[in-house]
Amino acid sequence: MPELGSAVWPPAPIRTERLVLREPEARDRGPFVELLTSPEVHTYLGGPRSREECERAMPGTPERRPGLFVIEAGGTMIGMVELKPHGTNGSGNARRDVAESEIGYLFLPRAWGRGYAAEACAAALGWFAGALPGEPVVLCTQTANDRSMRLAVKLGFTEVQRFEAWGAEQWMGVWSPPPQAG
Repeated sequence: MPELGSAVWPPAPIRTERLVLREPEARDRGPFVELLTSPEVHTYLGGPRSREECERAMPGTPERRPGLFVIEAGGTMIGMVELKPHGTNGSGNARRDVAESEIGYLFLPRAWGRGYAAEACAAALGWFAGALPGEPVVLCTQTANDRSMRLAVKLGFTEVQRFEAWGAEQWMGVWSPPPQAG
């Protein structure tokens, strides 16, 4: 899925009951910097980047790339969800034979505990299932990340592997879209 296969990108914004999933815009630069520099957000991701480094490297409009959705609530960016080629995060231990695509997400701490991650990830997976019918998706997280582990189960991911990477036990689950009605 280097280019999201045959999926048309960008899609029209995806609207859920409370959220909008859309492409990044210039107004999202500040929240992206906040996401990348937050110690809370990066507890299970190897730690945050420095604010100075992010401010210097972040373009005026955050990078637009196939599979990257900004998550907006009430007109403000609260996080991001991304569908990308599996294995682009550098882990050499995760199985690559279970799916070509991987989902990842980050939310600002002020948005935690409200069900936004489940709502946004379900919407992104729904879009993916329509754009690439029958294609499975993986999700990888540290087993110590209880919230992420609960979300994976809630979204319907099934464990396929545990492995050691970055000094911690990692969990990999796979999600398969429902069969298309014929």
